[in-house]
Amino acid sequence: MQTFNDLYTRLLKAAAENKTQRELEEIQKDEFDPHQLDCLLHPRKYASVWKFGDCDCSGEEENPCVSSCLFRAIKKDKQGKVIIDIDLCAGCSVCIDACKSGKLTGSKDILPTLEAVKNSTGPVYAMIAPAFIGQFSQNVTPGKLRSAFKKIGFAGMVEVALFADALTLKEALEFDKKIIDDKDYMITSCCCPIWIAMIRKIYKQFIPHVPGAVSPMVACGRSIKLLEPNSTTVFIGPCIAKKAEAREQDIADAVDFVLTFEEIQDIFDAFHVDPSVLEDDQRDHSSKSGRIYARKGGVSEAVQNTVNKLSPNRTISVKAQQADGVPACKEMLSSLREGKITANFLEGMGCVGGCVGGPKAVLNWEEGRDNVNQYSSLAAYETPVDNPFVQELLKRLGIESVESLLEDTEIFTRHF
Repeated sequence: MQTFNDLYTRLLKAAAENKTQRELEEIQKDEFDPHQLDCLLHPRKYASVWKFGDCDCSGEEENPCVSSCLFRAIKKDKQGKVIIDIDLCAGCSVCIDACKSGKLTGSKDILPTLEAVKNSTGPVYAMIAPAFIGQFSQNVTPGKLRSAFKKIGFAGMVEVALFADALTLKEALEFDKKIIDDKDYMITSCCCPIWIAMIRKIYKQFIPHVPGAVSPMVACGRSIKLLEPNSTTVFIGPCIAKKAEAREQDIADAVDFVLTFEEIQDIFDAFHVDPSVLEDDQRDHSSKSGRIYARKGGVSEAVQNTVNKLSPNRTISVKAQQADGVPACKEMLSSLREGKITANFLEGMGCVGGCVGGPKAVLNWEEGRDNVNQYSSLAAYETPVDNPFVQELLKRLGIESVESLLEDTEIFTRHF
């Protein structure tokens, strides 16, 4: 029996050679594990973390992968085998690092995505996360990356940072409206799915302090589908948890597939596409605020600067506190529960360094952070208040004014 990586490589090569879904399904089942084949062809049937084979530590009283799962998604069945609950798995990937036997891996949406690119009746759009800059070599500009996606067959590439701009406005307006004395505080909701999963599943008492906003990924997907009803949306970032977020029932209308930076690099390699030599199809729409969402402290800084622009005479300013990495997020929320927090705006990121530290980033998080800071410094606009493309976006979506974002707008609102 050949390995999972052998199967993955063979299927990706076949997809690049324009093999059909039926032909992919005809891969010899005596060569490969049928379960692995089914995971790759139909990833949405399974959790965002896949388990292949029995753990070498199954006989231990407490498996490291089981004990490491904050969301209790990994458990033992009646036979003592480790299983993953698709409904509880948040895709944080902590278990993958904890598993001594190496039998856990992040899910891959690559094959159904390529099938959609080849055979979808409508346009397929790549939605690139703000952490993308520099991930595909320093010579790959946003415009060259857009050309690379088009060469593969995507209709275009949209920077999710523009929708981070819109969500920054929404959270800044919420802060301006609700934080009126020193006892009030707000917990950011519009970025990290691990952070939100922690609050919804473990620290439920804080939900009233979380503004009802979707993530920039969801806002981007919904906007595209509203403007192009027959489109397919593919989010691309450094995060496995986004795969789990895209499946959540109340927001599953937004994103069809989620790929990681590693998966995109695999596609470029399989299709022999080198983005660095392609035309620079540049379209600069996002402000500095939207771009810095990719690193720790970015959301806080964006909201703080936007609040200052909206209400320069406020007596209570944004006093932010951040945490990055699951242990630090737990510590901050525990301190909040114990009354030890004096900040009025709390930002949590499930990965060290923020999104640039995601498990499927190509660069280390320090390089990713530096690239994000450099890219944000080149933005033509400081905040979404200054950005005319945000106003144009809202207008095209039928949202009459910036203040309307406080209303229950279907595209940008989530009910926790």
